[in-house]
Amino acid sequence: MNGKFHVKSIFKEISRKFMFRVLSKTNPISKMSTSALNFEVTHTCNTTKARVGHIRFGRNHTSRGPIETPVFMPVGTQGTLKGLTPEQLHELNCRIILGNTYHLGHRPGPELMKEMGGLHSFMHWDGGLLTDSGGFQMVSLVKLSEVTEDGVKFQSPHDKTEMLLTPEKSIEIQNIIGADIMMQLDDVVSSTISGPRVEEAMWRSLRWLDRCIAAHSRPTEQSLFPIVQGGLDEKLREQSVKEIIKRDCPGYAIGGLSGGEDKDHFWRMVTLSTEYLPKNKPRYLMGVGFAIDLVVCSALGCDMFDCVFPTRTARFGCALVDSGQLNLNKQIYEKDHRVIDEKCICPICKSGYTRSYLNTIVTKETTACHLLTLHNVAYQMRLMARIRQAIIEQRFPEFIKEFVAIYFQDKDIPVWITNSLKSVNIEL
Repeated sequence: MNGKFHVKSIFKEISRKFMFRVLSKTNPISKMSTSALNFEVTHTCNTTKARVGHIRFGRNHTSRGPIETPVFMPVGTQGTLKGLTPEQLHELNCRIILGNTYHLGHRPGPELMKEMGGLHSFMHWDGGLLTDSGGFQMVSLVKLSEVTEDGVKFQSPHDKTEMLLTPEKSIEIQNIIGADIMMQLDDVVSSTISGPRVEEAMWRSLRWLDRCIAAHSRPTEQSLFPIVQGGLDEKLREQSVKEIIKRDCPGYAIGGLSGGEDKDHFWRMVTLSTEYLPKNKPRYLMGVGFAIDLVVCSALGCDMFDCVFPTRTARFGCALVDSGQLNLNKQIYEKDHRVIDEKCICPICKSGYTRSYLNTIVTKETTACHLLTLHNVAYQMRLMARIRQAIIEQRFPEFIKEFVAIYFQDKDIPVWITNSLKSVNIEL
């Protein structure tokens, strides 16, 4: 071996071990002593890792019954789902939605929410509520943020004021919001990067988790979920899972994905995470909302999902169907007098709104946004109900095969879907 190369290799290994000791330094492990959430697995698929379960919160506002999983959670960033009222959400059988701590912390602000008794009361919502910690904005607002061990410093996109979001501050705001499920503040990096920054973020997220647990002032009313990090590195992901389950929290989130990474890497990180996470706790895959992803990742063992996709794509004139989506802007729908989906039981399809009518108003009238948002959220709710029923009746593998055939029709099925489903004993 070349002597110079050998010395370089030794130096590199010593540096790596030193950095590991620095990065992996964590606080003494904090455990959640109580839980405001009860999760029960009621059915499991005999072929895949899919399961059906019930989430119950110990609070009066969820008197509408348990949340059935797998569940999709629409995103109401600032306490509202664009175009829909809370009453309409209930009519669509939506039991839980998301709010965003970073945005709610700016507007309307914690002081006003505290006066109103929390976000449930403020927005007139008596269903379940989950709040993101604000960590995702480290990626989405990267030009406006700076990360240190203390927390993340943001410049408000609204008024340019600065805000230091620490783990303690994130939990303080979430305690005031009153969400049934709160997320730890994590150090989020883009899923497309690799190297030392990913490892640094994983260990920092663990240290921040312990600070979040220590700051949590309402553990008998609100449940705190840690977030698995580690990028696309299998060893880091595994290490992250093994560390966070030592904290014995009421549920766990899988983060740091759905950011543009290769789908073959995506599914492998998902299934690795569910392999190690406890079977008796809910598993929340963050930022996933495409129909095919919901079907596949339910098979990989995930219980909870969220994404802005169904509501955002509605604002661009797109309606969700089993074959993907209909872009109702296109001229081919100008004289198409069918409803969006003849099998759909949403208020829009049942009322007879035609594709030709929607083609006339999409992206021009706010009515179109309202109608398509109703349809798209209803589609997501019905898809999850179909997934649950197929698992209960032990026909989930058949459901998947039928769904994939309709979704791709005459197109080639992506390799990542074939491989991911093969990993859970489904051959397409």
